[in-house]
Amino acid sequence: MAEVRDFASYAEKVNNGNYSQRSSEDEPSYKEKIRNHKLAVLFRTAGIALVVVLLVALIYLSWRDKEYSEALLENEAPITNGLDSKVLGLGGHVIQYSKDGVSCINPSGQVLWNQTYEMQNPIARTCGSVVAVGDYNGHNIYVNNTSGSMGVIDTNLPIRDFCVSSQGVVAVVLDGTDVTWIYLYDAQGNTIANFKTTMKDSGYPIDISISPNAELVCVSYLYPDEGALKTSVAFFNFGSVGQNSIDNYASGYEYPGVVVPYVQFMNTSSCFAVSDDRVMFYTGDQKPVSQADYFTGEEQIKSVFNSESYVGLVFPNSTTDGAYRLQVYNDKGESVLTTYFDMECSEIIFNNKQIIIYNEDECLIMDMNGHVKYHDKFEVPVRTMVPTGVRSKFTLVTANSVVTMNLK
Repeated sequence: MAEVRDFASYAEKVNNGNYSQRSSEDEPSYKEKIRNHKLAVLFRTAGIALVVVLLVALIYLSWRDKEYSEALLENEAPITNGLDSKVLGLGGHVIQYSKDGVSCINPSGQVLWNQTYEMQNPIARTCGSVVAVGDYNGHNIYVNNTSGSMGVIDTNLPIRDFCVSSQGVVAVVLDGTDVTWIYLYDAQGNTIANFKTTMKDSGYPIDISISPNAELVCVSYLYPDEGALKTSVAFFNFGSVGQNSIDNYASGYEYPGVVVPYVQFMNTSSCFAVSDDRVMFYTGDQKPVSQADYFTGEEQIKSVFNSESYVGLVFPNSTTDGAYRLQVYNDKGESVLTTYFDMECSEIIFNNKQIIIYNEDECLIMDMNGHVKYHDKFEVPVRTMVPTGVRSKFTLVTANSVVTMNLK
């Protein structure tokens, strides 16, 4: 027990609050209490945010990696197909065209519009929600979008090839008497620009592609060079930058001893070309430059597919991995996936971070890592498979109907 020698002095100190002051020093101040409260709120908020982020990531990974075990067919609607009709997907809709006309069908099987014509060899080209149907060796090109007709082009000269932009601008290769012409038309048939090519000066255009915004045109020219063949891939700018250049020439690259039969814009600033021994990527929305070359050597490219973000090359494969090898590149020309499959393919679609491989009898779906999410047979032969806004839902076109396929 403590001994108090001077009680009066002790009592005075107590009355004066000295002990209260000393004990209060052991407790947090008002400012410290506020700071501690703020830190507690901050840590609590950060903890809740972390839990939410982890939960969202878990849900996303579950959604991204979800595998499907069955397909439910719903909303079947009858359609009429001509004997020579062809079908393709366009902006979630179905385009059906033949020698007699072209029509647009929605996923419910309803005909949104129909346009009649007479053609001997109809060819269809698409970009975005626009489709152009032209008559090879004929003079007319019909330009439409999913809402209806945008116009008709009369070229006056035989059509050899053409392509269309998302605005409805059409680039056409026309066969003249002594020269080959390249014309640009708007959807109503008005001439925007034209320039001629000859085998002597520039070579013969064997393929052509127009950028979605219609400012750039890529042409692959083939011409003889000292007893051998040579290809020139040329870019023409029809925007403000190209107005001061001769024939709107922007840039170009030559490939001695190589044939380049395929050029294609992916988006407004990315283009690729495929030759008999390599695939080439170009970048730039004004004066495209070479970005990457991948040599394929003696390997035969079976087919080429692309979207605005990816290019897929299919090669026959002789290993036990599969009958075919799919090599995927992004729009920067970077190799992003090598995968294998065994089925024949009518088409490969890159959509919603998925790769859809199908033929009339079966379908294979994988993610961009090559992970198989669905593989099964169709109940009836399928002519065309059209993605929708939902990654697990597709529109199937058969010989007699349009049906919705839901994967579960």
